[in-house]
Amino acid sequence: MQSKVINTTTATKRPAFDWQNYIVYIAFIGVFIIFSITLYDYGFLSTNNLLNIVRQTAMISIMAVAVTFVISTAEIDLSVGSIAALSSLTAALAIQSFGTVGGILAGLGTGAIIGLINGLLVTKVLIPSFLVTLGMMIIVKGIAMWVTGTAPVPILNDAFIFLFGSGSLGPIPMLFVWTILIAVIGHIILRKTTFGRQTLATGGNESAARFSGINTARVKLIALVSSGMMAGFAGMLYAGRLEAGRFTFGEGAELSVIAAVILGGTSLFGGVGTVVGTIFGSILIGTINNGLIIMGLDVSQQMMVSGLIIILAVAFGRKAKKR
Repeated sequence: MQSKVINTTTATKRPAFDWQNYIVYIAFIGVFIIFSITLYDYGFLSTNNLLNIVRQTAMISIMAVAVTFVISTAEIDLSVGSIAALSSLTAALAIQSFGTVGGILAGLGTGAIIGLINGLLVTKVLIPSFLVTLGMMIIVKGIAMWVTGTAPVPILNDAFIFLFGSGSLGPIPMLFVWTILIAVIGHIILRKTTFGRQTLATGGNESAARFSGINTARVKLIALVSSGMMAGFAGMLYAGRLEAGRFTFGEGAELSVIAAVILGGTSLFGGVGTVVGTIFGSILIGTINNGLIIMGLDVSQQMMVSGLIIILAVAFGRKAKKR
């Protein structure tokens, strides 16, 4: 009799299902079903279109994985789009002289160096990350335009194009392979490692984290360097897919990245982060954009819908923090 009473008491204490924790998954399923029905005759469910969604969202997804760590520490990175553009150019230029390996090192190195500068300015000079990365976004954009005089740099290296662009492993595009690989690594680091726990603790309560022995400045520095490096990697994907480096790559990408992260369930105020949710947030935005294009909406209408998504993302972020 006593055990029955205990079981009943325990059952009554179970938390109720909170749909807000799964909003990105619910929204993705709902949007996908709606587009599947309304755009079925227009080829929305065709293999080619679904793979196209994957290719289009790969760069945003990869940058968003790294930015998940940044936002989880209660910081932000607005420079990822410009870093991707400059990295595509430095990779393309390096390939001409040093081949595939040189291009990879140049692209990743460009992102890492800019991320390091961002991190030092935030953690050592103590300038708010919003201002640092906003200024860096403008500076890097200017460098990307200046370095080649706004001219694109073609890439003729087949190995680079295969690895970071049009290549595939069987039916699976390399862009999708890279997305899954980065997402799995990011998820494991955030959920299973000491650094992941320190990241969430830093964003949740930096003072408490510091008193508990966590080097919060180091955590933020690593997060911002990683964000820069993944933006550089995304720049290589842009370059590989379009077989050229261009200063226009990544324009406005920072907004899509932040929207994907917040829609996925990461709190804009830090302390809560999820890489899996971020990936679904990115794919949700990509699916919506793809469906709007098939429906024939013009660019202005697509921008309005994208802006609405960002507002909703921030709104859910604020609500999550209040709870």
